[in-house]
Amino acid sequence: MALKVEEEKAKKKPKKKPEKVETAGPAPTGATGEDTGIVELVRLAGVVVQGHLTVPKALMKVKGVGPRVAETFAGKIGFDSATKIGSLNESQLAEIEKKLENVNTILPSWMLNRRKDFVTGIDLHKFGPDLDIQTREDINREKKIKSYKGIRHSFGLPVRGQRTRSSFRTGTTLGVSRKKTAEAAKAAKAGQDKK
Repeated sequence: MALKVEEEKAKKKPKKKPEKVETAGPAPTGATGEDTGIVELVRLAGVVVQGHLTVPKALMKVKGVGPRVAETFAGKIGFDSATKIGSLNESQLAEIEKKLENVNTILPSWMLNRRKDFVTGIDLHKFGPDLDIQTREDINREKKIKSYKGIRHSFGLPVRGQRTRSSFRTGTTLGVSRKKTAEAAKAAKAGQDKK
């Protein structure tokens, strides 16, 4: 019996793992073990993007730049759609940012997100924090002039014509409450009296 217990303990003992042999030098960065020259994180227009993304995909990480704008913009400034953003040097990234600030001169006007600006009257393309600020100003202007959209914004209701009967319900109301009629109240009272 003692032999059986010792055999079971020997089976339960964890096996020793082989020790890792450290190699000299930095760890490889590429899939094949060679240095690819791609920077891991790149700052582009105030946003930190992954270096392995292509130029259009990296541009899409900036708020206000969608797929169509990113593809067209990358082609117009002379970057291939397969070029990785991490492989570009500092001067190329600075050039992209400079041209991104003047995107309304590069892209056609129908592709811009702020056509015929309320204040200036020209076609603009806003992105990043400028887009948030402009949206907030537009909503405040609508509220100030008390337009239909402004009133809906101020009450916290849906602005674009959605139904409110079943959606956008807030508060503690769980179901539709129905007013009791006099007859229904009498019937309910009569049912309780019988019990």
